[in-house]
Amino acid sequence: MLSTVRSALEAVYERRLAGKLDGLPRPQHVGIMLDGNRRWAREAGHDDPREGYRVGGAKVEEFLRWCVAARIEHVTLFMLSDDNLHRPPEQLGPLIEIIEETVRSISAPGLPWHVEVIGSLDLLPGGSDLRLKEAAARTSGSGGLQVDVAVGYGGRREIVDAVKAAFEAHIAGGGDPAELVETFDVEHISRHLYSSGPGRDRTDFIIRTSGEQRLSGFLLWQSAYAEMHFVDCFWPAFRRIDFLRALRAYAARERRFGK
Repeated sequence: MLSTVRSALEAVYERRLAGKLDGLPRPQHVGIMLDGNRRWAREAGHDDPREGYRVGGAKVEEFLRWCVAARIEHVTLFMLSDDNLHRPPEQLGPLIEIIEETVRSISAPGLPWHVEVIGSLDLLPGGSDLRLKEAAARTSGSGGLQVDVAVGYGGRREIVDAVKAAFEAHIAGGGDPAELVETFDVEHISRHLYSSGPGRDRTDFIIRTSGEQRLSGFLLWQSAYAEMHFVDCFWPAFRRIDFLRALRAYAARERRFGK
């Protein structure tokens, strides 16, 4: 009985909160760090920490639907860092399997978004890179929300790879590397980030669940002027109310971009 009443009250509050956001500034690009899956599993009494990843993976599609309803244009999901690739195989293997399952699920036909997988995919074990790319390719040509899934991703590695790619493109076009050194600027890096395209070299808002308050290498280049929002709950327990409160906090910020 109490849970039914609580759910009804939350639904009313959620509708009011969503209504108050109408007409307020909202981010175009949201980066979210899906943190706290293993800790959620332990606190929920699960012996297998993978249960946290399974529940967290199942929440991704729900979250993307919240973003569509909020008219967000671009979302980057931080699911696995390049540092995580050093975990023992018995931990890493099941985690990557759940990520693959999640990407297949959100890449199903008829969903209102386009999926790309970004990161150092060549470092993933066992042909996982090909399976992820094949799943995401099914959304090619889809309109709507742009969804980047960051797997084996590191912000510092992305910047290094962008510099290399800029020089490789210049040399392939017959250019002199010494000339590029003289003219090299921020646009050369922005054009060669993992997620390329207009506006993808910056993010407006980064959310991290689990109470941790650090970027951990996430979107280092793109987040130069991003607003940050840290949520105490673990990712599997993240609710639409938490998301709407985050958007309300964003709308209250004065964004001056260093001016």
